[in-house]
Amino acid sequence: MGALSGQFAVVTGAGSGIGKAIAQALGSQGATVCLVGRTRQKLEATATTLAHSAPPAVVLPADLVSDEQMDALQEELQRRFGQVNVLVLCAGEIAHGSVESAPVETFDKLYQANVRGNFRLIQLLLPLLKKGRGHIVVINSSVGLSSRPNVGQFSATQHALKAVTDALRAEVNDHGIRVLSVHPGRVATPRMEAMYKKDGKEYKPEFLLQPEDLASVVVSVVILPRTAEVTDLSIRPALKSY
Repeated sequence: MGALSGQFAVVTGAGSGIGKAIAQALGSQGATVCLVGRTRQKLEATATTLAHSAPPAVVLPADLVSDEQMDALQEELQRRFGQVNVLVLCAGEIAHGSVESAPVETFDKLYQANVRGNFRLIQLLLPLLKKGRGHIVVINSSVGLSSRPNVGQFSATQHALKAVTDALRAEVNDHGIRVLSVHPGRVATPRMEAMYKKDGKEYKPEFLLQPEDLASVVVSVVILPRTAEVTDLSIRPALKSY
């Protein structure tokens, strides 16, 4: 019997990287994990990696930028479970480029995925989270706290996501919902590896945070007694390569 036995967790971006690791960690604590992402095959692959002691995962493919798919996701969660105890938001997009030259169309895409998509999913699932006295975990970024050159557009969406998260926390605490904002440095994920290769840099995952590092911290916060709430968490690699 894990600390989250009998609870229902929804994890977006669960097909790989941070979302996959968090889904595995929640399942190991006994939660029934709903795996959300755009690619069914990746979600099904994640489902096979959950601990044997974990309840069977539920695979629910959906794209956060599609209102129709988000509505269908909410309806399916309502039909299957009637409540949500843990919502972990890991899905999003990233792009690099200077303020001078980055296409505005890219900015629009980042806003849709990183801000609007998460905002609307939170709205849709809040009634279910209130029933479950839920915990919302938002995986943000270190550039959601301070920006750097050539990530201005992405950083702006992460600052906006933090603003939404901070306002949400103040609004829902009275309903028994806890809200955690996580700001990691660089994490060894497939997306990070692709970014290094695109920039022509050598990828050394041993110098980065591991997805399991974040998963361990997130689960530790989620299972805290209800007398405590961790609001903001900044975590970075112990070995510095940048």
